[in-house]
Amino acid sequence: MTVSYDVIVIGGGHAGCEAASASARMGARTALITHKRETIGVMSCNPAIGGLGKGHLVREVDALDGLMGRVADAAGIQFRMLNRRKGPAVRGPRTQADRKLYRLAMQQAIEDHPNLVVIEGDAHDIMTREGCVSGVAMADGRMFTAPSVVLTTGTFLRGLIHIGTERIPAGRVGEAPSQGLSATLARHGVALGRLKTGTPARLDGSTIDWSVVGRQTADDEAVPFSFMTGRITNPQIECGVTRTTDATHKIIADNIHLSAMYSGQIEGVGPRYCPSIEDKIVRFGERNGHQIFLEPEGLDDTTVYPNGISTSLPAAVQEMFIRTIPGLDKVRIVQPGYAIEYDHVDPRELDMSLELRKLPGLFLAGQINGTTGYEEAAAQGLAAGLNAALKAGGHDDPYHFSRSSSYLGVMLDDLTSRGVTEPYRMFTSRAEYRLSLRVDNADARLTPEGIKLGLVGSARAEHYQAFEEAVTRWRLRLKTLSLTPNEAASHGLRINQDGQRRSAFDLLSYQDVTVASLRSIWGELNDVPKRVAEALDIEGGYAVYLERQESDIAVLRRDESLRIPEDFDYAGLSGLSNELKQKLSQQRPSSLAQAARMEGMTPAASALLLAMLRKQPLDRVMRVS
Repeated sequence: MTVSYDVIVIGGGHAGCEAASASARMGARTALITHKRETIGVMSCNPAIGGLGKGHLVREVDALDGLMGRVADAAGIQFRMLNRRKGPAVRGPRTQADRKLYRLAMQQAIEDHPNLVVIEGDAHDIMTREGCVSGVAMADGRMFTAPSVVLTTGTFLRGLIHIGTERIPAGRVGEAPSQGLSATLARHGVALGRLKTGTPARLDGSTIDWSVVGRQTADDEAVPFSFMTGRITNPQIECGVTRTTDATHKIIADNIHLSAMYSGQIEGVGPRYCPSIEDKIVRFGERNGHQIFLEPEGLDDTTVYPNGISTSLPAAVQEMFIRTIPGLDKVRIVQPGYAIEYDHVDPRELDMSLELRKLPGLFLAGQINGTTGYEEAAAQGLAAGLNAALKAGGHDDPYHFSRSSSYLGVMLDDLTSRGVTEPYRMFTSRAEYRLSLRVDNADARLTPEGIKLGLVGSARAEHYQAFEEAVTRWRLRLKTLSLTPNEAASHGLRINQDGQRRSAFDLLSYQDVTVASLRSIWGELNDVPKRVAEALDIEGGYAVYLERQESDIAVLRRDESLRIPEDFDYAGLSGLSNELKQKLSQQRPSSLAQAARMEGMTPAASALLLAMLRKQPLDRVMRVS
């Protein structure tokens, strides 16, 4: 018997969990297909969430009522705010997670979802009807129908593990790769490429000499990822810090020919910003050592993740070089490190909604789109699940995230307009408007949109609205409290003696002035809740800069709202080079803004395209989000 759903999600990793959750929150009858229920939410690589840029994505997923932030808060065992001494726009929350607690919390979150069922098995093929997705065929013969399917295969598409010269077909250690789905995509003419990532050996922490390594502690006050988390209750741990030595480098250099990365047997491109230890020795061999963070994988687990020595050298060589590192001379290796190659789709084959143009109804999310990292995968999963549910519900227009309002929009636009030459990783430097896109205001930016879409549940909506009402009320109050320069000086505030009164809100733009510091002047500010005060401090500090940025953002939003029809005839545009016509016809940018960022586009070409779009009927080019 064939069972029908609105949306089927293939894969129980970070992208798949967020896609299934988002679809179910939208009211779609959703099925999550995974090989084994107990592998849902497994952290395949480093058990950590967040960081610079990545932490922004987690906060945005949370602002839209996604799972990753809340699950990370339930599993976090070392919370740190990176770049704390720098401005709020470039700070990044990060936590070391207990691997088991994270997996169990994610599985519980999936289990608790209405409209969502989990199906165990191997998704072998995507069924189609009249050129559109119609469901999923399982390897055991079962069939499930749905008008929308989200594919989140991670490193499983023809996954191949490399340890020295040894090759093991696998999606990750101990789990078989997916062979059939790669063939399905190729059959539909989808461009596939090969990428690679890697992981270090896992160590037995009870055999590490912790007395000779440095220590990295958690922040005194843990800052949660989720707006819904009151406080962190898990015990907080220390991580160790050590370095490679000259002896380490010599062993690696002498055996570099045995590394899968340097023997020529790996064809995939690896992540530039997370290089293997072999890459570090070859590219930065003159350094006297490379830092390694010894990160415990759980409160009741002795396994340690040595962050910084990802490798594909033979297991025996790994043991040799690891034992030259201070603190690790007698360490026991639990599992050797490895590199893994896998297929990915050129993300320029996708619309900004993450729907595959060549196969309507099929949405892709995560490493299959050429990204790396749990956070990038989760954010794509949310976008794909949201749009898959919209399509299944008969909505003609997908929801497109904007570069001006989210890192999620930055990432999706980068991927679909520029493609990838290496695994894509999110950085704050990728965002033009990062002063506006801060971790502290993700809820203000995105939760109202999520409420309108039906993506945000009532509990979060009520919590957010109460908070925003408090911020608005106190912002207005701060703007009514004021003093003259002389009055300010009498309270120790140094401002220009220009005779102009300044409001309490204006004073927040001055260095070291906060709501807390103004309480000695206006006692009523003692009633401002801590979280509200923090939001006002940051908002007031950035107010002047944000006003300057608003005009640029307005231009971008105007261009993003000008949609390019899917059947637009680029070949008929006189004035464009044949090369550019071919690129535009192939990539099919969804908006004028996205077209402008394509390689080879000039201001003159953008102006010509704008002029032609203005001749189109209004209902064909105006986007409704």
